[in-house]
Amino acid sequence: MISKSTIDKVFDASRVEEVIGDFVQLKKSGSNFKGLSPFTDERTPSFMVSPVKQIWKDFSSGKGGNVVAFLMEHEHYTYPEAIKYLAKKYNIEVEETEQTDEDKVKASERESMFLVSEYAQGYFHNTLLNTESGKAIGGTYFKERGFTKETIEKFKLGYSLDQWDVFTKEALGKGYQLEFLEKTGLTIVKEGAPGADKKMFDRFKGRVMFPIHSMSGRVLGFGGRILTSYKKAAKYLNSPESDIYHKSKVLYGIYHAKQAIAKQDNCYLVEGYTDVIQFHQTGIENVVASSGTALTPDQIRLVNRLTKNITVLFDGDAAGLRASLRGVDLILEQGMNVKVCTFPEGHDPDSFAREHDHEELVGYLEENATDFISFKASLLANEAKNDPIKKAETIREMVNSIFKIPDRIQREVYIQECSRIMDISEEVLYNTLAQMGKKELADANKKHRQERKKNALNVVKHSGETVAEKVNQLDELEKSIIAILLFHGDKTESFNDVLLEEDEEGNMVEKEVEVEMKVYEKIFLDLQADETEFANENFRDIYRILIEILNVGGVLKMDDFLQKLTQEQNAVVVDILMNEEKYALSDWESKDILVKQKDMSVRLWVFQTISMLRLKLLNMLVDDIQEAIGVNNNAGADQLEEVKNYWELRKVLSYKFGLVTNTTFYN
Repeated sequence: MISKSTIDKVFDASRVEEVIGDFVQLKKSGSNFKGLSPFTDERTPSFMVSPVKQIWKDFSSGKGGNVVAFLMEHEHYTYPEAIKYLAKKYNIEVEETEQTDEDKVKASERESMFLVSEYAQGYFHNTLLNTESGKAIGGTYFKERGFTKETIEKFKLGYSLDQWDVFTKEALGKGYQLEFLEKTGLTIVKEGAPGADKKMFDRFKGRVMFPIHSMSGRVLGFGGRILTSYKKAAKYLNSPESDIYHKSKVLYGIYHAKQAIAKQDNCYLVEGYTDVIQFHQTGIENVVASSGTALTPDQIRLVNRLTKNITVLFDGDAAGLRASLRGVDLILEQGMNVKVCTFPEGHDPDSFAREHDHEELVGYLEENATDFISFKASLLANEAKNDPIKKAETIREMVNSIFKIPDRIQREVYIQECSRIMDISEEVLYNTLAQMGKKELADANKKHRQERKKNALNVVKHSGETVAEKVNQLDELEKSIIAILLFHGDKTESFNDVLLEEDEEGNMVEKEVEVEMKVYEKIFLDLQADETEFANENFRDIYRILIEILNVGGVLKMDDFLQKLTQEQNAVVVDILMNEEKYALSDWESKDILVKQKDMSVRLWVFQTISMLRLKLLNMLVDDIQEAIGVNNNAGADQLEEVKNYWELRKVLSYKFGLVTNTTFYN
């Protein structure tokens, strides 16, 4: 268990915009920050961070919360893991009691897999640095690559001994379960002969180890390079797919590169682990690798959160260029700016960086990085030369790449450039582009018709079911009360109240007076007088906690408040707090469109909400009684009198509050 004092220190030190800024490229938007959603695939920002409220809201997925909630959602941390991550980021010492055996058993499967992976990283790293075989074999390899001790430490490089099961036995001896060693792919388990024990093998035996980290630094898996000449063994071996490691969604080096990428507003994309490490050692840190796989949309989106600019680095092997270029079209589809840089023949990013210092490498990249479309056109034009058929194919490939660019102005610029390079009229290129657009539109319409037909059949099939759920007005009213308390609960306002006074003739009469009180006191007293309890369980708990905090301290501290809520309640509160911020995402003011904000006074807001709630509850009471009368088909005098009294009260309230009294409006 982490101590309460540590948690308090973490929340006091943490800044939501700083933490999220490590994962998402944020841009100032008024008093807030906005960026692309890290949870959905989008091209326009729907993600909002409020430094004042210290919360975030993703309007595309509906998720939101405080800084801890972000880490739990994005990195799949448990609450303690999120606190530890923040403590490490802000150099806060974590005070906690030792984890019991019972606590370990309660750990989820994913957590157990992360624990095993973390242990393996430490084990392989220690083996490299502190064993004779590790230093002689693994250490020699890294020394030949030119890696320094600091670099080896930074990337936690390691070595797996060339023995069948030494790692597995060591891990089992430390209490790690074979189930999770197998699920992470660190251990290969094979069934033995009937009655015999299972056979266990270290997957990465005899390999130097490259830990693969998530954007937050968690160990997801490993890449291992073999150092012996086994003909049947792959040169590089990666961890298999698991619940924590998905190769197509990971970029090697993203953890170490994320801050530099955001700061430089550019990302260098290479192919291998050593390319990344060598660039870092030369002083260029905004670099990641696709780890030898074809680039995927998920990998591109990781970079897209941090920058719109990617520079793809290729080695001098011309044969592999065309295959690599096909993958880069995916970057264009994401609306990103792509440049390409190739190294001299016989060089790759690793070898070139090893032979040049920082200034020389930076200078080469700046001078030789060219626009992707221009590079592709020049490359394909050289291949086509005087062959008309190949030239026609080349032009179609070029237009296909240009078609993937969502920005129309960029498309036009590239069409002009392509026309110049390929020596063909812009008109022909535009016509080809238009044909592709018509085909895409036709395909989209076909898909739409198929979906509409399918939905129509579903409507017929389920014609007895409600198509759309009606807005729950009671929920909305209760949510409005929560909103008032969140925004204005501790404020003092003037409210109209009714007191009973004795007139000159001795009769008790109502007298309307104006009194000053806290907003939360007014709401609490009104609901108490009506004996009203929230119908929605989440709202009821949130209301109770809010009243307790305001009643004791009078001031609502958002961090302390959100810590008292469940994850579901947290989402409700953040949705309320950030509701009006979503207008800023579209930047309507810059487009000369004025958005109407909530301009009613707090006094009127409280008055209308409580009034509507009273009328809604009255309607529900009348409905219940009428339903009971209908079921029994018999109304007693008491029931009729009760209904009559409720209707009279409803008329009085409606007249007094100037509200519509049509029952269908409130039901």
